[in-house]
Amino acid sequence: MGALSSRVLWLWGRCAPQQQGAIGIEEEEVVEAAMATADEVEESIQAGPTTSQGGLKRKTGSGEPHEKEPHRKRAKDNSGSNYEALFMRGEGSDVQICALGEAWNLHRVYLCQSGYFASMFSGAWKEATMNTIELQMPDENIDCEALHKALSSLYQDSVFIPPNRVICLLAAASMLQLDELIQQCGEVMKETVSAQTVCSYYYSAESYGLPNIRTMCFQWLLDNLMTQRSEHLLREVSLDLMKELIASSELLVMEVEMDVYTKLKKWLFLQLQPTWSGPHRALLSDANLWFARSKRESEDTPFLETEEGRAFVPVFQQLRLAYIICDLHSARTIDRDALIPAAWLAPVYKEQWLALLRAEQTRNLGPIDVNMSDLQENSMRCGGQLRRDEKCSWRWAGFNFGWDLVVCYTNRRIIFRRSVLNKPCGLGVSLPWQRKIVFRLRLASLDRAGRAVFRKDTEYQVISLRKHQELEVVNLENQDVVFPIYVACNFLYLPREGHCPE
Repeated sequence: MGALSSRVLWLWGRCAPQQQGAIGIEEEEVVEAAMATADEVEESIQAGPTTSQGGLKRKTGSGEPHEKEPHRKRAKDNSGSNYEALFMRGEGSDVQICALGEAWNLHRVYLCQSGYFASMFSGAWKEATMNTIELQMPDENIDCEALHKALSSLYQDSVFIPPNRVICLLAAASMLQLDELIQQCGEVMKETVSAQTVCSYYYSAESYGLPNIRTMCFQWLLDNLMTQRSEHLLREVSLDLMKELIASSELLVMEVEMDVYTKLKKWLFLQLQPTWSGPHRALLSDANLWFARSKRESEDTPFLETEEGRAFVPVFQQLRLAYIICDLHSARTIDRDALIPAAWLAPVYKEQWLALLRAEQTRNLGPIDVNMSDLQENSMRCGGQLRRDEKCSWRWAGFNFGWDLVVCYTNRRIIFRRSVLNKPCGLGVSLPWQRKIVFRLRLASLDRAGRAVFRKDTEYQVISLRKHQELEVVNLENQDVVFPIYVACNFLYLPREGHCPE
């Protein structure tokens, strides 16, 4: 699918404003008609003014815009005449709004469509009787252009929202409590999320109470963090956000857990050296050189134990180290980099050794049920890519308690096969006639902007495989799929100590 246009027009029936000029007889009639319409609107507001106060963050509730009062009727302007006469020229104005060095001659009846102004003009507030009101901007995202457009939305039936202005306009709409405009900003964000915008949209959704947009952005990051080659994206991901992403079992990991560590190393380098510039292919080598120099200067102190590195400890603690040290090359890389303290690794090595003994010297065939907590926190994350609709197969490197699991794709089916062929390495294959495993498979196709155009997930399942046995786990026949497809897997070969039967 092609990328959507970078400019999105959300229409409520808008007509473009006319050029200002001298007021003639016809224009006077327009003004009189507009003011008559405004009087009708004022008479229709019988439910009483709201007592809610303006603010930045809206109630999240069920994920929809905060609960509305009885709907205030809007003076519809299909011709653009009200907008021109009342907003642009300020004809018949009964209040002046001043902010950010600008002034707008407006009308209370139109402003009362905003919860912010409806509250201000009600009760004993001093602004209720003031002719000139000075607004203080509590949010640095609100600039003069955004405020102007937010105020203009009260006078016209359409708003044009360029994606590069959506956050500023969302800030203004949130302050003025303009639910329709907030909703339109959310729609623009949904349609224009990309590596360049996702983090700013995520943080804005948190600030302005848009849980649906926050969830959408977080899912985009889960799908794209490991597949996007974007230094801008890595720079924009905050420490807290990265911690949440790395901890998630939903992270779309391509290849193995070691790739998560490598991505974190690049992210850490860019957080420490935000001005770095160079070709993407040089990022990892430059990061390795920088950390090697830091290691020498700190006299071999692990980086996460240095003053500079302690802030990043919560992120690296989310790595599933047990699935990194199971591969010799990866274990040596972790030791050479010296980012992770040895005190973190020693208990992991011990746990893995005891798990190996349990697999080889007990009658434990594997998990017997699905423990969601254990799976979400401790399952192996790995994946691969189906570039086109043709037969292929792959397996993952490293010792996986004697499981040699081969994933095959053929005839639009994904099949697991347990292989017990002889291998040159000792303990490479476990020979019990039957073994069990918990797995979940997730498939996703992404467009060029990283948005999912196809998604299919299986539930967590316990399967039992005998020697050389095959099992179909996904069937894509008669489904409209788009290649390439990312295939992400979660596996649990053995339950943790204390979670397995005697």
